[in-house]
Amino acid sequence: MTSPEERADRLRETRNLKMARSAHAYVRGSTVKFYEWLEATPHQLPEGPPVWICGDCHLGNLGPLADSKGRVAVQIRDLDQTVIGNPAHDLIRLGLSLASAARGSDLPGVTTAHILEHLMAGYETAMAGDFDSAGEKELRPASIRGLLDRSARRRWRHLAQERLDTVKPVIPLGKRFWALTDQERAALGELFAEDSVRALLTTLQSRDDQDPISLVDAAYWMKGCSSLGRLRFAAMLRIGEGKTSSFCLVDLKEAVTAAAPRAAGVAMPRDNAQRVVAGARALSPNLGMRMLAARLLYKPVVLRELMPQDLKLEIEQLTPGRAMALAAYLAGVVGKAHGRQMSAEQRAAWQAALSRARTAQLDAPSWLWSSVVDLLSIHERAYLEHCRVFALAQAA
Repeated sequence: MTSPEERADRLRETRNLKMARSAHAYVRGSTVKFYEWLEATPHQLPEGPPVWICGDCHLGNLGPLADSKGRVAVQIRDLDQTVIGNPAHDLIRLGLSLASAARGSDLPGVTTAHILEHLMAGYETAMAGDFDSAGEKELRPASIRGLLDRSARRRWRHLAQERLDTVKPVIPLGKRFWALTDQERAALGELFAEDSVRALLTTLQSRDDQDPISLVDAAYWMKGCSSLGRLRFAAMLRIGEGKTSSFCLVDLKEAVTAAAPRAAGVAMPRDNAQRVVAGARALSPNLGMRMLAARLLYKPVVLRELMPQDLKLEIEQLTPGRAMALAAYLAGVVGKAHGRQMSAEQRAAWQAALSRARTAQLDAPSWLWSSVVDLLSIHERAYLEHCRVFALAQAA
């Protein structure tokens, strides 16, 4: 059995290793620092209408997500940092992530400028209401089409093999999954007996709301850079009885205070799990309707069933054309998520504010370009320092 203290040490080591692998990985794992550095930069950002924002809008947090019926759309996948805040923060975070990926692909600096121009074009297309089904398909690059096709074909066996390395209804202990304490296992059993949990899980995939739910297996899940010191569990459940029963894999994640700054004077749930679910339902309906805020071991947790169709957007190597097409499309996804929360008057005012800061040399707001360039250089320096410290720790 791995104690919570031993878990924290191993999670810290794994997180540092992941962040040392590339500058792009470092950007993804440094959300808190991103907002500290952004606040320290001298650029005056426009204040958009206060809406739910992702708060951590990097490339890896966008991808195909299934709704409760298995229908797939590209939406925001991770809402840990969601708050009611300034939509400009999501644009800068996405721009920085794309610029970092471009640097990792050794693309010229002029391509980064074009990436930000395409990012703004895609976002403003969504603000204008032109990112409906037809507009989304028109902007969809080949890489996204391929990802959606693969997502739509996936079934339970693909999810089980990918997440568990087995199609058997077990969670194999090892590198990623660690044994629970008796207290943790008992708490999970009590949680899955609650009516609210049962009501959520039986509404998905056309199940019968009278189906019984039983906990088959569970483990602590070593996953992601953001889970250090938090509760994170995977649970295998059987829903139904006999030959008509099915298995499902549930992810439970502790919700903590967001690093993203929230707008002044707006009401948000005080409970962090309820905040994450509210933000998810506003920004990513496919995901939000599959999520539930709960309490586990006196801590707020977000519970969601993992669907085979859920996939992460993985970027290995970008060409200039692919980078620009991806920027326009993903910014459209984010713009649609922001725009659906705004009135027509708010969208028009926000579009006007975005248009005011353009220059003759760059068809993107100067605040976006300056913020991304400054943050890119800050992150590069911090990444190299992280690698130095990591190498010294490994040599010790």
